Amino acid sequence: MPSYTVTIATGNQWFAGTDDYIYITLVGTEGCSERTLLDKPLYNDFERGAVDSYEVRVGENLGDIVLVKIEKKKYWVQDDWYCRYITVKTPSGDYLEFPCFCWLVNDKEVVLRDGRAHLPQDDKTSLVKQHRQKELDGRRKTYRWREWQPGFPMSIDANRHKDLPRDIQFDSEKGVDFVLNYSKAIENLFVNQFMHMFQSSWSDFSDFEKIFVRIKNTISEYVMQHWKEDFMFGYQFLNGCNPVLIRKCKKLPDKFPVTHEMVAVSLERELTLEEEIEAGNIYIADYEVLDGITPNSTDPCTLQYLAAPICLLYKNAQNKIMPIAIQLGQVPGEDNPIFLPTDGQYDWLLAKIWVRSSDFHHHQTITHLLRTHLMTEVFGIAMFRQLPAVHPAFKLLIPHIRFTIAINTKAREQLICECGIFDKANATGGGGHVQMVQRAVKTLTFRSLCFPDLIKSRGVDSKEELPTYFYRDDGYKVWEATKRFVSDVVNIYYTSDERVQGDEEIQAFVKDVCSFGMQDLDYCEFPKSVKTREELIEYLTVIIFTASAQHAAVNFGQLYLGMYPDEHFTEKPVKDAMAKFRKELAEITSSIKKRNEGKKLPYYNMSPDKIPNSVAV
Repeated sequence: MPSYTVTIATGNQWFAGTDDYIYITLVGTEGCSERTLLDKPLYNDFERGAVDSYEVRVGENLGDIVLVKIEKKKYWVQDDWYCRYITVKTPSGDYLEFPCFCWLVNDKEVVLRDGRAHLPQDDKTSLVKQHRQKELDGRRKTYRWREWQPGFPMSIDANRHKDLPRDIQFDSEKGVDFVLNYSKAIENLFVNQFMHMFQSSWSDFSDFEKIFVRIKNTISEYVMQHWKEDFMFGYQFLNGCNPVLIRKCKKLPDKFPVTHEMVAVSLERELTLEEEIEAGNIYIADYEVLDGITPNSTDPCTLQYLAAPICLLYKNAQNKIMPIAIQLGQVPGEDNPIFLPTDGQYDWLLAKIWVRSSDFHHHQTITHLLRTHLMTEVFGIAMFRQLPAVHPAFKLLIPHIRFTIAINTKAREQLICECGIFDKANATGGGGHVQMVQRAVKTLTFRSLCFPDLIKSRGVDSKEELPTYFYRDDGYKVWEATKRFVSDVVNIYYTSDERVQGDEEIQAFVKDVCSFGMQDLDYCEFPKSVKTREELIEYLTVIIFTASAQHAAVNFGQLYLGMYPDEHFTEKPVKDAMAKFRKELAEITSSIKKRNEGKKLPYYNMSPDKIPNSVAV
């Protein structure tokens, strides 16, 4: 009687094990096994982190094993189980791997295909075609689109984290990490004390230093010493937490009537302001998106204010970016003067503080929330709805979507909701942050998510002109390494452009992002199809880069780029591509570390060893 050896790995996360009954059925080209209970006498099966093996005996050889069906049935009370993978050793000694990486909840069954990726046009038998379609039908019922706010990118149809599908919720360990990290942040930053401090007038600029009492490292101490200085103010436009707004000024806007006489004392090359502009030495940061945004008025005892400043920046002879003029509103006039470095010390300092305040709101609401968190969620929902687990693009993207929908749901539940943390702590709370996203979506195009295009569109792509723009330099390296990795994987499965065009699932994925995720807005300019391998490579690179490197540059993370602990791919060529990718990332990390040696302000935000795989925090 033929016998198959089945090995099952249970997850390592908290509460991954189960005491419920687990059944298996092997489906082959020549027949199916009996539904078999996996249970060893006097043994605690399926404990957390366990790898258990069982014999499945059959009356006759099943042929090629096509599917494995796993069922969980209640023993005493429902006990969720996380299955990592299943391997099957055939009577002839061959090994087959069946990745699972999902939770079985209630009396659930999961049907798995082996770990080799397949395009839909390569599936020929009705059995695998039906399995593929059934998986997508179920996913589309589970992962539904919903508009959280008018004018926002679409999000998951769930009000609370606990309403999400179990597979995309934080696992218990991650949930505890979230609570501990939040508590630690509260402790370190004395948030409650800050809230009180911010809701009353500061008596002295030394109050600012209290922020750094519990944050002790070389960089923070250097910043504390130099935060008032112009060079530090300018440096943050290049390598701070919002390095995406500065652009080359080719012509002064009429709304910002700076004259040569105003700034002549700040210019160092014996050129007029107009000549400095023509020479490419003048840059600008415009916070027009904040103009007219309603300030937070949720607490009638606390007046809050917003500015929509314009800041003119000058690259001096030492290649440092220096502020030379600031206007705090968009309409010039007597009540909206232009502030200059030659003004009184505190007038100029307060003008810079207003710019930095506006930069904070732009960073948190647009650069961070909209352009990384919400956009990655759009890609993630479309992925679950349109790409089955066997699709190579699903296997490629799933590590970069990990926990994104969960953290965004938590944010809508606790952070950006009515009476959430934004309402309590931000001047854009009470609805201003919603208005900002609605405005910013109108300029969010697909090309603006392509890192090289975004850099070039702002006129800051020249290393010779801006030699200390490390966000750009490191971003280029990571973008190109990511694109080469994606290219290696894509070319394994798509041997021609016609293969891309014939893949109905990848086309449905791209269309779902545009037509539903971005609501087919005329101005978003997202593609509705991809026709070539190069277009597909760029599209997938945008998703991975947005979820990993771009998010890291404006935030921080945990599971780093190039790390794929869940082996969704089993083919050797893909594993080789991953190894090559990790090697390239290690070389980039080494070069960044070498460049940063001896710098008082080292830049590590785009170092691959600091880049999380996904938007998970």
